[in-house]
Amino acid sequence: MRGSGKHSHAAMSPASPSPASRPRWVLDTNVVLDLYMFEEPSLQPLARVLAEGRAVALANSATLDELARVLAYPQFKVDEARQAVIHARYAALVERQADGLEAPPLPQCRDRDDQKFIELAVTAQADWLLSKDKLVLKMARRRGSLGDLRILAPLSALALLEAEPTKVQPGTAP
Repeated sequence: MRGSGKHSHAAMSPASPSPASRPRWVLDTNVVLDLYMFEEPSLQPLARVLAEGRAVALANSATLDELARVLAYPQFKVDEARQAVIHARYAALVERQADGLEAPPLPQCRDRDDQKFIELAVTAQADWLLSKDKLVLKMARRRGSLGDLRILAPLSALALLEAEPTKVQPGTAP
């Protein structure tokens, strides 16, 4: 539960929000690639929010395993050493969630490979699921069945952060 002390949190700078008030985000693999492999300039403010501890990224073994698998795709032409660096950088940043938690009945994403991100976001009580996948983004329309979870494209999340940075807190809808 958010703010219950059940989650471990990394040390933060004095300017960072308390662990209980930090927004909790799940990033799908394509967003992680954009932030840490491609280093997409337009999304680097999101990477800074995470690096500064103003939000926390959530992951579990399934999502980290997918990242490792995708980093090794031949079309990316990323050598093994760089794959390991990218994976380690992200893995060190995230708050690891328990594997195998039973998700409540949820709507099913038409792309079964993306269901793991939805399940993680709901079981970990994430505030946002950041995705570029059209099928995942379509699920935002089913918000009632996903609790307080907001499914957002990365640029939409960035726009919310820039519009009202002090109001983007867990459980609020700017």
